[in-house]
Amino acid sequence: MDRESETALVARLRAGDAQAFDAVYAAYHARLFNFLARLSRRRDVAEDLLEETWLRLVTHARRLQDDTRLGPWLYTVARNIFYSYCRSRAIDDEGAAGLIGLWPAGTPQASPFEETAARELERRVERALATLPTPYRETLLLVGVEGLTPSEAAAVCGLTPDALRQRLSRARAMLDRALASTEVNVAALPREVTI
Repeated sequence: MDRESETALVARLRAGDAQAFDAVYAAYHARLFNFLARLSRRRDVAEDLLEETWLRLVTHARRLQDDTRLGPWLYTVARNIFYSYCRSRAIDDEGAAGLIGLWPAGTPQASPFEETAARELERRVERALATLPTPYRETLLLVGVEGLTPSEAAAVCGLTPDALRQRLSRARAMLDRALASTEVNVAALPREVTI
């Protein structure tokens, strides 16, 4: 969404235009759900948190600043709601149970072998991502999956851009190590299994 359209949309939201809300909902609903699902690692929790995020937009739309960036604002709200949920339920961040397969799928015309390989890679990445502590996981999700700039992600996380870049670097290294620890040593497989 270009900046001029976004500014006009914010003005319409502030005026209480229901169609402006529908436009924001259409643009961000799936992206916010994927962010919250990967962050919480539970579909049902993500649905509840997403509903609360939209309620906050409706409640606070009239108080938005003229220069509000909708994406970072919505991700900040969603993130804050997630952390409030975690604090209220004292969720243990160490477990990786309840993983859900939400990693984007490949192209529809891929061969069966490519589809199988892609699904396996998606599962490996999803499992590795789920093992990261929440601050690192959310950083990778905001920048790598949702496409926010490091500066926008820093604003969402309440960090300086330098601190977020450092966290992003560490998160990438942690993800790389987690992926490396799950690699199969093809040379060690029996001869008839080798591809």
